[in-house]
Amino acid sequence: MSAVAPRYRALDFGVTEARVRQTADGTTYLSAALPLQPYAQRMTDYLVHWADKAPQRSFMARRARNADGSTGDWVHLSYADALDAARSIGQALLDRGLSAERPVLILSENDLEHAQIALGCLYAGIPWSPASPPYSLVSQDFEKLRHLVNTLTPGLVYAADAPRYERALLATIGDGVEIVTGSGTVPGRATTSFAALRATAPTPAVDAAMQATGPDTITKFLFTSGSTKLPKAVINTQRMWCANQRQMAQSMPVLADPDTPPVLVDWLPWNHTFGGNHNFDLVLMHGGTLYIDDGKPTPALIGETLRNLREIAPTVYFNVPTGFEAIANAMKTDAVLRKNLLSRVRMFFYAGAALAQPVWDTLHEVEEQEIGERVVMGTGLGMTESGPFGLYITRPEVKSGDLGLPAAGLELKLVPSGDKTEVRYRGPNITPGYWRSPEATAEAFDEEGFFCTGDAVTWIDPANPNLGLRFDGRIAEDFKLATGTFVSVGPLRARIIAAGAPFVQDAVITGLNEREVGAMLFTTGAVRGLAGLGSDAPLAQVLAHPKVLAHFQQVLDDLAAQATGSANRVARLLLLADPPSIDKGEVTDKGSINQRAVLKHRAELVAALHAGTAPNTLLPQPTEQRRHA
Repeated sequence: MSAVAPRYRALDFGVTEARVRQTADGTTYLSAALPLQPYAQRMTDYLVHWADKAPQRSFMARRARNADGSTGDWVHLSYADALDAARSIGQALLDRGLSAERPVLILSENDLEHAQIALGCLYAGIPWSPASPPYSLVSQDFEKLRHLVNTLTPGLVYAADAPRYERALLATIGDGVEIVTGSGTVPGRATTSFAALRATAPTPAVDAAMQATGPDTITKFLFTSGSTKLPKAVINTQRMWCANQRQMAQSMPVLADPDTPPVLVDWLPWNHTFGGNHNFDLVLMHGGTLYIDDGKPTPALIGETLRNLREIAPTVYFNVPTGFEAIANAMKTDAVLRKNLLSRVRMFFYAGAALAQPVWDTLHEVEEQEIGERVVMGTGLGMTESGPFGLYITRPEVKSGDLGLPAAGLELKLVPSGDKTEVRYRGPNITPGYWRSPEATAEAFDEEGFFCTGDAVTWIDPANPNLGLRFDGRIAEDFKLATGTFVSVGPLRARIIAAGAPFVQDAVITGLNEREVGAMLFTTGAVRGLAGLGSDAPLAQVLAHPKVLAHFQQVLDDLAAQATGSANRVARLLLLADPPSIDKGEVTDKGSINQRAVLKHRAELVAALHAGTAPNTLLPQPTEQRRHA
């Protein structure tokens, strides 16, 4: 008797058929059979449209901040007020003579003032760049923030809270650059208040400036995370955004449902393309509402996210794997969270890293218990340079690693690279290049104008191209052992994370020019439960506890038993007590681990791991020893 097929909450998929063309040299060209529909000339047109058609609808909302740091009731920004703010602030920016050569730099986290300044820039045709807040608030040397300032030469810098950003501002912003703050002042520096910008009276000049913008107008500079080099400024244009949002709407028709404008509850940082382009812009295009979530998938802040999801029911919900893991576990016992979150959500969507299959399974189990069906977990592949949307799944039955087919209008070029296949992009949603970096721009594109992503893919089913592609790691992450054996990092890393769930956040694979494969693990907060130590116990003490070491010894032994050769056999394992460093680029704002940066900055530890001198190194036990353990 065959198992009953799972039932999914209804969801349409716009792109389900592929066009495939192969050449004699082994290169494959892949595109959607669905043509790209016409798209707008500028994103600002949507702001004007919704301010006219639904002026009192909330564009965004954020909880008020109380004096003690807690959050209160929701404060709303309507579409009418958003347009009014865009015109006033846009006029203020025009009055200052700002331009692409002297853009706006925003240091702050997601908030309503940040959104209004961004809309003011967009309306006036003046680019802005949202900097990663940790560059200002966590970094001690401000190297990356200084690099951003030197690359952009901003004419105006905004920081929501002057005292919090004071050190960063004084260390990196020259006297000739205007500083605007939401509250407070910077000692020794003249500052302008956000309220003053907002109070500027608009003139016909700002409306003329908006009308003068078009497909080639630069909207924003988004910086890459920077793994082994300093971040690059990705040029974003109106064409990129407008084309990409149309591609998203065709791939995910649920976004464009006229009867249900999208409602998001979202923490994803706006300095990253997932939160700042993908989600911010889809709300603007479709007249939706974005509730800014001041939570985050960390032990200290996940409670705020859960609180918001108990109160606001999203229609689509976006997060990274660590966020979905926390939510899945919370829904097991939190009936209010379960009921509200699943009441009207029509699609989940993750990006940023691989979602472990056990997390996926937990979500499905909870969903079936609560609503009698599963919610489709959407995913795909994209990057800052692609707007970011690129590929998206083609059916509800998705497994970890599935990517699907390219969006309408995006052409893929699949190029053999050793034992891998690199995917490259060409289409209207692809960046024209990197700001003030012609060499990096030239290196990023091949002779046919395809952007070289460095991502590796493989077919889900070579006999059925309409199922699309699967992720196969990064070309640059893969390496050879000293024996010449090629190690495919992506699949091995995914296996380790799945085997170690829910105690493994990520795995960094080692072994370049060594005889064996090794792995260094970043653990989750749940590992403390294995040791039974208090929350104040140092992580190094927790990871050295016999019960923790015994558990991971079993994980390593199980992996060894499943291995088929030296390329996928983890021969040594190390638990990392030092968290990933933002300053060194080891972790992104979304919480995903940068493999290359970890290997570079922990080279001595990697060498010690393979030399057998790193403390608490775990080695697979011989089969007989495991049998009698």
